Order: sequence, then C-alpha cells, then structure tokens
Amino acid sequence: MDLAWAPETLARWQFGITTVYHFLFVPLTISLAALTAGLQTAWVRTDKERYLRATKFWGKLFLINIAMGVVTGIVQEFQFGMNWSDYARFVGDVFGAPLAFEALIAFFFESTFIGLWIFGWDKLPRRIHLACIWMVSIGTVLSAYFILAANSWMQHPVGYRMDKVRGRAQLTDFWAVLTQNTALAQAFHTLAASFLTGGAFVVGVAAFHLFRKRHVTVMKTSLRMGLITVAIAGLFTAVSGDTLGKVMFRQQPMKMAAAEALWNGQKSAPFSIFAYGDVSKGHNSVELSVPGVLSFLADDDVHSYVPGINDTNRAEQQKYGPGDYRPIIPVTFWAFRWMIGFGMASFAVGMAGLWLTRKKFLLPQHLRVGEDEVPHLVLFRNKALSPRLGGLYWLVAIWTLAFPLIADSWGWIFTETGRQPWVVYGVLQTRHAVSPGVSQAEVALSMSVFTLLYAVLAVVEVKLLAKYVKAGPPELTEADLAPPTRIGGDTHDADRPMAFSY
Repeated sequence: MDLAWAPETLARWQFGITTVYHFLFVPLTISLAALTAGLQTAWVRTDKERYLRATKFWGKLFLINIAMGVVTGIVQEFQFGMNWSDYARFVGDVFGAPLAFEALIAFFFESTFIGLWIFGWDKLPRRIHLACIWMVSIGTVLSAYFILAANSWMQHPVGYRMDKVRGRAQLTDFWAVLTQNTALAQAFHTLAASFLTGGAFVVGVAAFHLFRKRHVTVMKTSLRMGLITVAIAGLFTAVSGDTLGKVMFRQQPMKMAAAEALWNGQKSAPFSIFAYGDVSKGHNSVELSVPGVLSFLADDDVHSYVPGINDTNRAEQQKYGPGDYRPIIPVTFWAFRWMIGFGMASFAVGMAGLWLTRKKFLLPQHLRVGEDEVPHLVLFRNKALSPRLGGLYWLVAIWTLAFPLIADSWGWIFTETGRQPWVVYGVLQTRHAVSPGVSQAEVALSMSVFTLLYAVLAVVEVKLLAKYVKAGPPELTEADLAPPTRIGGDTHDADRPMAFSY
C-alpha cells in the first residue's frame, strides 16, 4: 500500500483539516467575548452611546463566530471513535476527564449565560445582564484550559499509570494533569495568542470603516481598544512563547531541534533564519543563522549545549527501540517560522497604529461646514494628512486581521507534527492509535465529506461576517436606551413583543 494513502496518513490529514479549521474560531471566541464584555462594562459605567453601539456590533460578530465554533468542534470528538478508536481506548480514562469538564462548561455554563445575554437586554437589570457576558467570557477561558490540559498530557504525560493487563493508561492524579508546567505554559501562550487574534480582528474591521470614513465615533473607540489589545497581547505572546520553548526543550528535544533544523548538537547553537537541506543525508545545504540565540532561547545561556536531530534520534532509538523518531523536518521548520512571522507582523502593525494615533494622527474627524459634517484626516493639530499615506496604513491594518489566524494555524501544525511519530509522547505512537477496522476507502470518503462540508461552512461564515461587518454598528432605538421593565412592578410588559438583541 502506498504510504501516502495509508489509513493512518489519511486519518491524520482529516484530523488536521478539521482541527485547524475549528481553531480559526476558538481564539476569536475567547477574545471577542472578553472585549465585548469590556465594552459593555464601559457603557454601564459611563452611559455613553458609542460603547453600547460597539457592544452590540462586536457582540453580533462574537455570536456568529461562537455558533460556527460549536458546530465544527463537535466533529473533533466524533473522530476519536471513527478513525482513532485505539487511541480513545488507550487514553480514554485520562483524556475523558478534562473533555468532560470542557463539555460541561461549554454546553451548559456558556450556553446558559449566552442565552440570558441575548434575550435579557430589556429583561434584566444592566449589571446582571453585564455579569452574564462576563460569565460567558470566563467560561470560554475555562473551556479552552481543559482542552489545552488534555493536549498537554499528550505532549508530556503525567498523573497516570499503565494498566498492563488491559493495555491502557489510567488516571491517578487529575490535579497533576491540570497543573503541570506544560499545561500552564501552553495555556498562557494560547490565551495570549487568542487576544492577539481578537485585537487584530478588531483593528482590521475598524480600519475598514475608518478607511471609508463611516461610523467614525464607534470605530475610533474600537480601533484604540484593538490596538491596545494587540500591543499587550503581542508582548505576552512573545514572553509566553519563550516560556513554552524552554519547556519544550526539556521535554521534547526532538521538536526543538527540528524547529531549527539543527542536525547535530552543539554549544552556542544558532537560531536558523533560513535553512535548506537534504533530509536523507542529515545536513543543511544552505543555512543563514545567528550564533548562540537558540541556546539562549532554550536555556537562557548562549553557551548551552542543544542536542541535534541526529543525536536525539539515536537517543530515542536506544530508549524506545529501533525506528525513525524524526518528524517531517521541512514542515516543522517552516511552520515554526510562519507562526512567529505572522504573529509578530500583527504586533508590529499594532504598535505602529498606537504611535500613529497617539495624537489623533490618521484618525478621521468630523468638521462642520455649513449644515454638513465633513469627515477628514487630521495630523496632530488639524493639519491634513496625505490621503495616500493614510490609505496605505488602513489597507495594511485591514489585511493584518488575517495574520494571527495564519499564525495560530501554523502554530498548531508545528505543535502536533513536531511531536511525531508520537501521539502521546514516549508512550503511544501514532501508527498504533488508528482504528484497526477502518479501511482506506472509508477514511478517504469521510475526509472528503468533512472537507466539502467545512468548505461550505467557510463560505457561510465569511458571508455572514462580511454582511454584518459591512453594515456596521446598529443605530440605537429608545428601547435600547430605556432601563429594563421591572418584573413585578406597576408596569407590565406582557403585551410587548419579546426583544431579541440581534
């Protein structure tokens, strides 16, 4: 059988496609929930209409995103029984616990408070209604943490023992699974990257409207919020990435070596900017690198020894038996760079935006000329800015909303492919995790169906987001600004139609 079309390879492709697609919605869900809650908090505290309009606008985009995320996320668990039954059987006692907590939070906790938030605008007191969206935000973070803890166990299994009779792992310490350093570092990095993603999304959408000089008041507020979020989250993403890299160096030296295409271990190991090599010969033909940087990133010491791909492969052969324990080096190498490159590009655009808007530079303003309000761009003290220069930044800002999504995707590709050939590092290899009774044709069919279905969902998602992004923030009505009718008071609302915010 051609290995390129073996059931294991096809199953990995299917899981990779569905996982990367699903994770496009996860960081936006986490960040937009918190940002929407922040905007609503500002409205409750100040009673300014621009915060309420911004809350309703970004809240609508959040709801579209979370709905699609739930739909695509359910498929992930189906695949454990479809293509990965041996994996599910082996790790079910361990992996099932965090997944159960995630399901309870996602499908009961979050859904309850989302419902109260959607339908409670004119039913609940403002502060109670505000508390609902904050509970949704907390729920998204907790839900993500349980999933990341489960994934971290695959990267670094702890808190279990092997049942040799039944041939499976058994959970012995759930707290160790939740609090091990891999889970903490990965959660820190993923949450920081999520807010970088959400901040860039807000910046891109706000820039789209400001470029067209529409909804200026609301979008100026949103732009500043997005830029500040990108700046702070970008710094935390870099710091957390460094922390996670050091954890990876200690726990998965092969992944660290493959990320840098470092074939042979050395002191003062360089950080490779570009490399091209022959995998069969185990060396790079062309390489551009900075000496000592990799050693510093791995161990905070430019003189530290970093084991290479060949060294680690031999060590794992001695420990686990004959075999090739190298991941696909080009994929791991370039995924690592694209993750960093696209993520830091968004951070750079955010920092540039903060500097350019520090004194209303580039921000559209409205001047009254007769009876009309004319939007224009101002530079510092109302000096007109070149339209070409201003337009260039808006276009860059619009496009940067996609950069963190690309970085997130390549980050997970790096995380999962860099661990191969292990599905649970050092315990279970991927080739032993696939369903033994599933044929090549069955996996190919299910992969084709899911890929086609997700392509259709992608079109639906993009059209929905484009429609409501283009429409902009809603105009407020008297009902939006009026306090909710008190239940049990003198005024009865039985004859009023139920208000749905969106």
